[in-house]
Amino acid sequence: MRVVGIDPGLRNLGWGVIDAEGSRLTHIANGVCKSQGADLAERLLSLHRQLTEILNRFSPEAAAVEQTFVNKDGAGTLKLGQARGIAVLVPAQFGLAVGEYAPNTVKKTVVGVGHADKVQIAHMVKVQLPGAEIAGPDAADALAIAICHAHHVRMPAMRRVGT
Repeated sequence: MRVVGIDPGLRNLGWGVIDAEGSRLTHIANGVCKSQGADLAERLLSLHRQLTEILNRFSPEAAAVEQTFVNKDGAGTLKLGQARGIAVLVPAQFGLAVGEYAPNTVKKTVVGVGHADKVQIAHMVKVQLPGAEIAGPDAADALAIAICHAHHVRMPAMRRVGT
């Protein structure tokens, strides 16, 4: 199963693509979409176009997006929510179901603790995807989201086999 993980952001939208075959994970690609444009609509459109190109290029079979959290800055939260809308919309346009995971779930799955920092996440992503050159913290987070999805999708199937 090929999985694209997406870490939503209005300035920088991280993405990572992995292949999951049983418990074996293989890094395919990762990067960061940087929004361009003078206003919000142009920036969202540029993210949409870039993410569409990534899905066209790598043909994932599944997608996963990190859930956003509400912070003290209401306007910032709304803008992040709009970028998250792009992150959910583009895979849906490709007919993909989108798994959504809370940040603590991603961290617990990849690192083993729910309050890991970005350095710990990047380290564990490199451990689980040996040889991967990671394009930065946003891309590392996106790969962690893809890894989380691969583990959560696989676990129910493993339980069914054992019953």
